[in-house]
Amino acid sequence: MTKSTDNAVTVRNVYKNYGSTEALRDLSLDFPRGQLTSLLGPSGCGKTTLLKIIAGLLPATSGEVLVNGEVVKAPGPDRAFVFQDFALMPWASVIRNVAFGLELRGMAKSEREGIAEKYINEVGLSGFEHSYPHELSGGMRQRVGLARALSVDAQVLLMDEPFSAVDEQTRRKFQEDLLGLVKNENKTFIFVTHSIEEAVYVSDQIAILLPRPSRVMEIIRPSGFRHKDVDSIRREPEYLDIVDRIWASLRSYVE
Repeated sequence: MTKSTDNAVTVRNVYKNYGSTEALRDLSLDFPRGQLTSLLGPSGCGKTTLLKIIAGLLPATSGEVLVNGEVVKAPGPDRAFVFQDFALMPWASVIRNVAFGLELRGMAKSEREGIAEKYINEVGLSGFEHSYPHELSGGMRQRVGLARALSVDAQVLLMDEPFSAVDEQTRRKFQEDLLGLVKNENKTFIFVTHSIEEAVYVSDQIAILLPRPSRVMEIIRPSGFRHKDVDSIRREPEYLDIVDRIWASLRSYVE
């Protein structure tokens, strides 16, 4: 099959059944290379299921997912997962947690710790390299999880509501930092969120999913305000209009 140069991830005609329950139905979606796509929709609409199928953690019932033109059959080094609940090793220091994926690859300690230190600094945790998860706030633990995903140099980062467990002030700072990572890292981000405002703020593309069985209802590509300073995005008329438009589309599906 010819590899796509425009899309890092391609989902084609994916179905997912759990026994007699149909979770995903004939779902097709492209994820542009180097951009952030949010999966947005009501609870139970299959966002996390789709993310796990892309990650190779869950098999599709039928259909296929391609990453860089190759069919996904299992987890691989081209994808990294940022979990909602941090998923850190409590007995390991920050630097050990961040370097763990590289350790599994057999990389020498000095080399993997050098890479880990780079991303610890990038996510704003310099000085905490030798701290342990129980010594960190929830926001700091989530930064460790993000640094770990970045350190393995995967081209696709899969993020399952990574900011939902932190307070609003920390969440906003994370959103700003995420925009910087998308700009500077040249990776493809697939981001699950329940927040309309968050999706519009951070996304190059928003895929709105219908409730189970999940299908793509609409694709929205915010554009006019993406070049603006992050402090002014939420005041842009286009930002406010898109938030209102998405809420109008989803209102009838919210119980």
